[in-house]
Amino acid sequence: MSDQTHLTTALDVDAIRSDFPILQQKPYGRELAYLDNGATAQKPQCVIAAVNTYYREQNSNIHRGVHFLSEKATKAYEGARTTVKNFLNARSEKEIVFVRGTTEAINLIAYTFGRSQIGEGDEILVSEMEHHSNIVPWQILCEERGCTLKVVPISDSGEISIEDVQQLINERTKLVSMVYVSNSLGTVNPIKKVIDIAHSHDIPVLVDGAQSTPHMRVDVQELGCDFYTVSGHKLFGPTGIGVLYGREEILENMPPFHGGGDMIRSVSFSGTEYNSLPFKFEAGTPNIAGTIGLAEAMKYVDSIGYDAIHAHEQDLLAYATEKLQTIDGLRIIGTAENKASVISFVMDGIHPHDIGSFVDRQGVAIRVGHHCTQPVMEKFGIPATSRASFTMYNTREEADRLVEALQMVREMFG
Repeated sequence: MSDQTHLTTALDVDAIRSDFPILQQKPYGRELAYLDNGATAQKPQCVIAAVNTYYREQNSNIHRGVHFLSEKATKAYEGARTTVKNFLNARSEKEIVFVRGTTEAINLIAYTFGRSQIGEGDEILVSEMEHHSNIVPWQILCEERGCTLKVVPISDSGEISIEDVQQLINERTKLVSMVYVSNSLGTVNPIKKVIDIAHSHDIPVLVDGAQSTPHMRVDVQELGCDFYTVSGHKLFGPTGIGVLYGREEILENMPPFHGGGDMIRSVSFSGTEYNSLPFKFEAGTPNIAGTIGLAEAMKYVDSIGYDAIHAHEQDLLAYATEKLQTIDGLRIIGTAENKASVISFVMDGIHPHDIGSFVDRQGVAIRVGHHCTQPVMEKFGIPATSRASFTMYNTREEADRLVEALQMVREMFG
C-alpha cells in the first residue's frame, strides 16, 4: 500500500494491515487482535524502512558537519520538520520544536513559559480528565511559584461544561492547558470553544494532542491554539520522538529549556548567545532517526486520509460499544456524545488485571490500569479500567473476539 493512495471514502483494511509486519504475529498460536493503540500504535513498513535507511545510508550528526553524510542527515532531519509543519498547518518551521513526546513538550512549557510568565497568585486551568503529564508539571510549578491549579470538573458521562470553563477563567488565569481527546474516556473536548473563551481574556492555550492527532486532522491555525503537542509513537511513528508546536512570537520570548550544543549561537565565559528558533529549544544531538520516522508516519496517514480513518474508527466504536453492552455486569466508563474510538470499561466483581491477562491468552491485547489518569478513576470511584482503543487497521472481527473473550471471563468468574 505504500505506493498507492487510498480513497477517502473507504478503507481497504486488508491492504492497510499488510503494511504492519507486527500484525502477522500469532501470540499463543492465535491471530493478534491489537486493541491497545491508545498506549502506542504499531508501525507500518514504510516507517521501519525510513529509520533503517537513515542508519544504513545517512547516519551522521546534523547541522554542524560539512561532510557528505552530515549534509544528507541534516537535509532529511530538516525535511522532516517541513513535513510536520505542513501536517499541522503551522505558519513556519520555526514553530516546530522536536521533543521526546507530549510529556516533554508540556514540561518544556512549564519550565520556560511557566517560570517566566506565571507567578504568585496566578492560576492555571486544566480539566479533571487530564493525563498525569498535564497535571504534575503544573503542580511542581505551583509549589515553586505560589500559583494555583484550577480544575474544570467532568460529568458522569465524562464531559466538561463550557459554562464551567467560563466561570473558572478570571483575571488571575495565565494559562489554559487541556487535553483534546481523553486517553481514558475517549471524550473529544470542545477545544475550539475553550480556546475562543480563553483568547477573549487574552489567555494562551496549550492543547495536549497526544490522543487527538491519531484520530483527526489538526490545523493549528484554524484551532488558534498557542501550543499543541504530538506524541509520535501514537501516530504510527517511532517512540521517543514528538512535537511541540508553538506560536513564533511566544516561543521567541521564552527562555531555553535545556542548555548545550545546537541551542547556542556562541559561548564564552562572559556570556552565551542563544540560537534562533526552533533550535533554541533543541539542545544536544536529537533523535534524528525518530524524527525521520515520524515524518514518514505523517506521510502515511496523509496517503490514507483522515476522513476515511475517522469514518472507520467511528464505525468500530459504535459496533464495539453495542456488542460490549450485551455482557452482563459490564459498564462502560466514559459515555460522552462526542468520542474517539476508545472504550474503557469495568466488569462487576472482576479486577481489570485479571481481565487483561485472560483476554491476552486469547490473542487480544488491551490496556488495564488507571491509564495515568488517577483523578478520573477517583471521579468514578474505581481503581482501574480495562481499555480497548481502535485504529485504522482494526476490524469488527477483532471487536467480536474481544467480546467473546470477555464472555469467557464472565463465565469463568461467575
